[in-house]
Amino acid sequence: MINPSALLQNQLLAALPPPDLARISDKIEAVPMPLGHVLYESGDQLQHVYFPTNSIISLLYVMEDGSSAEIAIVGSEGIVGISLFMGGETTPSRAIVQSAGQAFRVSSKLLKTEFHRAGPLQDVLLRYTQALITQMSQTAVCNRHHSVEQQLCRWLLMSLDRLGSTELSMTQKLIADMLGVRREGVTEAAGKLQKLGLIEYSRGRIVVLDRAGVEEHACECYQVVKREYSRLLPRVKAK
Repeated sequence: MINPSALLQNQLLAALPPPDLARISDKIEAVPMPLGHVLYESGDQLQHVYFPTNSIISLLYVMEDGSSAEIAIVGSEGIVGISLFMGGETTPSRAIVQSAGQAFRVSSKLLKTEFHRAGPLQDVLLRYTQALITQMSQTAVCNRHHSVEQQLCRWLLMSLDRLGSTELSMTQKLIADMLGVRREGVTEAAGKLQKLGLIEYSRGRIVVLDRAGVEEHACECYQVVKREYSRLLPRVKAK
């Protein structure tokens, strides 16, 4: 059985009143999230939902030709599998581990039962979903209107927020796949940021040396998304 205090590593679980969390705690599993592991593919029937702790999950839309682009990322602030309680049993996106770590897993049946109690868990999940929709919408705008350098800065900042670190293990190819751009574009953008002394990049390892500088080079999309998460999630945590 998981130590109840460990469940607080995920912000949505931490937002639940103790009696509500205690009711489901013995049915929650701790599972490893190895880098590159696919939680589900587009169209899969959802058997579980995941509450990440120190891992990051990327939600990707995959085209018929196999190309893909990231539509959102989920870390300790959220849940993977919102389509389950939004009226669907499947999802059009792929969920893949972008940064290795751990997560808590809950069966689909249990989550739907708890959601339909119309209590605190439902409120928490709906508020999170609103914030996630903002992230998805802003990502679409960013990919259409902003430079690769700006997109890279946004992506770095959002990833670091979810890791609580200044370092990422990520190849340029994987970043390019996430952003839906050519690898050469990421190489050029990362090179510019490195010359400015904002990041250090080598062998799939990115260290942000000057976060304030990266924020200055990012487009407004990062702050729009960050404000929405800040606006919605503390309100449920305070309950």
